[in-house]
Amino acid sequence: MPTALVFAVLVITVVIAGLIVFRPGITVAREGKILAFMGLFILPVFTGVVGLDNHVERSKETSFCLSCHVMEPYGKSLHVDDPAYLPASHFQNHRVPPNQACYTCHTDYTMYTGGIKAKIRGLHHIYAQYLGTAEHPIQLYKPFNNRECLHCHLGARSFEEGTTHSAIMSDIKSNQLSCVTSGCHDTVHNVAHLNQTKMWSAKP
Repeated sequence: MPTALVFAVLVITVVIAGLIVFRPGITVAREGKILAFMGLFILPVFTGVVGLDNHVERSKETSFCLSCHVMEPYGKSLHVDDPAYLPASHFQNHRVPPNQACYTCHTDYTMYTGGIKAKIRGLHHIYAQYLGTAEHPIQLYKPFNNRECLHCHLGARSFEEGTTHSAIMSDIKSNQLSCVTSGCHDTVHNVAHLNQTKMWSAKP
């Protein structure tokens, strides 16, 4: 729902609430009771639900993830001019949606623990940003699961028929051999060495 409409509903809710506060007598009539019910219950709940939905969608955006100071180097690593950097090569070549790069790779793609668990963890991140202290260096909650890679790559001809991948495909699918293990795609964000790397600038 457009932000302007949500704001309009919020204004209407405030006006109705103010009317009831300053002229409580209008709630005597049936129409006044309906108006009070709308203003004090229906519209606030509606506004809250729609607003929450909008913010949940916004929290999937790369710009939202990188708005925290501690995440700045991770955002910078997306612009490293080196195809060996896994996030950079995915971001720059649009193998993931650039506007949802963080969410695409760091969300558990399972029925109940994907978006829901990611949002709960996100609340912890917000707490650490404003009220607590962020970890240095940032650590994953658990080892990166190949499932997140296979969510996009499984079924792709270049992946399935590649000589190296096809030879170890069963280990990749079973998560016995991590995609980010040493010798494979092991250069991820590598933020500690960003000052030693060349950066890529997107053409306008």
